[in-house]
Amino acid sequence: MCRRTRGAGHWADPLAGRAVRREMHPLQPDEMGGDFDLKEVLRFGSVPIIWRAPNKPDRLDAYAQLYLREEIQAEALVRNLPGFARFLPVAALFHGQVINAAGLARDAGVARTTVSGYLEILEDTYLVTFLPAYEARLRVKERKHPKLFWTDPGIVRAMKRQLHEPAAEERGALLEGWVYGLLRARQSYAGLYDELSYWAPSQGGTEVDFLLRRGRSFVAIEVKTTTSPAPVHFAGLRAIADLAGLERRVLVHMGERPFNASDGIEALPVMQFAEEVLSGRL
Repeated sequence: MCRRTRGAGHWADPLAGRAVRREMHPLQPDEMGGDFDLKEVLRFGSVPIIWRAPNKPDRLDAYAQLYLREEIQAEALVRNLPGFARFLPVAALFHGQVINAAGLARDAGVARTTVSGYLEILEDTYLVTFLPAYEARLRVKERKHPKLFWTDPGIVRAMKRQLHEPAAEERGALLEGWVYGLLRARQSYAGLYDELSYWAPSQGGTEVDFLLRRGRSFVAIEVKTTTSPAPVHFAGLRAIADLAGLERRVLVHMGERPFNASDGIEALPVMQFAEEVLSGRL
């Protein structure tokens, strides 16, 4: 996210004699305590200066404009500021999706090579991250392109200028992005895993949102906004069942009741899943 609020920092390590990178993330549930409200976080995000603002929509809009003025224009990071401004809401529409540079370029009205540079700027200014595809040795060929995730739900919605109650078609990507942020934060603060990726066969039709690797062991995680998980929601986790070293398969959902499927898949309400992540039990 914007370096002038709560983002990554670099400083010298006197013992190692080299720069050490530390990244701070949006406020996490354990940091917010009783103030945490998932519905509000998915709508406005949890960047501290926005979360604590009396008028969150106005503060988010100002944040987006400040980013363009101080991070991009003032530091002369792009030659064509209007083109970059057109690119931002288009890139926001790709939140939680596999990167399609040609589609981004077409919709933003810029060259494909320009899109690559713009994505690098968003990553360098801590607004987006990229989730790589895992190349498992299963019976199918996996995709190779990474997924694009914005680092905060409120910021991605501000870039789209959509600060009303999230529409049904938004909620899936917003929840998946929030879970991704939760996993990334615990990795930064507590070393949750050795590698994080997603898995999906190249022909499409099924996928697993997140695959955590610890040594040779894996945890597969699928995120759904449903309150009543049905067999169709378990398809990706069942498709990856043959992965060597797979210890847990977890479906994160918006319902209230945890349960285990007949083949051992765990269905956990989103806040119970968050507690497992924050406590290190995942």
